[in-house]
Amino acid sequence: MPAARRPRRTLAVAATLALAAAASAAPAHAAPPPVEYVALGDSYSAGSGILPIDLHAPVACLRTTANYPHLLADDLGADLTDVTCGGASTDDLFAPQHPGVPAQLDAVTAGTDLVTLTIGGNDGSTFVGALLACGSAGVLSAGHGNPCERLYGDRFTAQVEQDTYPAVRRALREIRERAPHADVVVLGYPWILPPEQGCFAKLPIARGDVPYLRDLQATLDDVIERAAAETGATFVDLSGRSEGHDACAPADERWIEPLLLGTNVVPVHPNARGEAAMADAVADALGR
Repeated sequence: MPAARRPRRTLAVAATLALAAAASAAPAHAAPPPVEYVALGDSYSAGSGILPIDLHAPVACLRTTANYPHLLADDLGADLTDVTCGGASTDDLFAPQHPGVPAQLDAVTAGTDLVTLTIGGNDGSTFVGALLACGSAGVLSAGHGNPCERLYGDRFTAQVEQDTYPAVRRALREIRERAPHADVVVLGYPWILPPEQGCFAKLPIARGDVPYLRDLQATLDDVIERAAAETGATFVDLSGRSEGHDACAPADERWIEPLLLGTNVVPVHPNARGEAAMADAVADALGR
């Protein structure tokens, strides 16, 4: 995957921060208003499985106050509206995901200055379905060969190209329409698996299927990047930063927890270290 791109234009968030710095250096009667920041997205944005729990969030969303939106808002001094929710797909941006939980896009208005999100991983259950399918195949093969690739071929990558790509593009266009002056930042997903071999005891994927699932994740990140480029959003590529911090890395180095022997209640998701790294990546993209 290509390295993370810097925004091509002067970001409104960076401009606001610059104004704040100028105001602190000269006499002023009033500080500039804080950045109005809306966080959207799925469990990778919500930080599902990490403590402490966000007591203001719907229970079903499994949101933490240690997710990257909260960390980023603290870093920027932004006024955060966090509507991230575990399990969200692009459809849940437009319609209620759970009873009593509004559509996430309802939080985005013309006054929004910054929007961040991770989205697409749950669309059509393609990625989750691939992990489950490959895990089952890996167990049956005792970790040998590439049984998942032989069973499913390009089925999963084709679904991402055909279904996830237009869905993410539609979502980003809708965000732009609702908040025409906002900086929209969409993140890729940090690596779940290393390039090869894997760690069957912690993540039961057959050795030969590890590159197969890496390719699927690369395809997912690629369609998100393309959708961002076509809608004027900033794409934050985490592939370089997260290399070596996958679920098979040592406990003190990994950003993603494995299925077995991990520390999070929700496996195969970022831990607190991973959420902090995602916050840093967004801050760098915004020109912190």
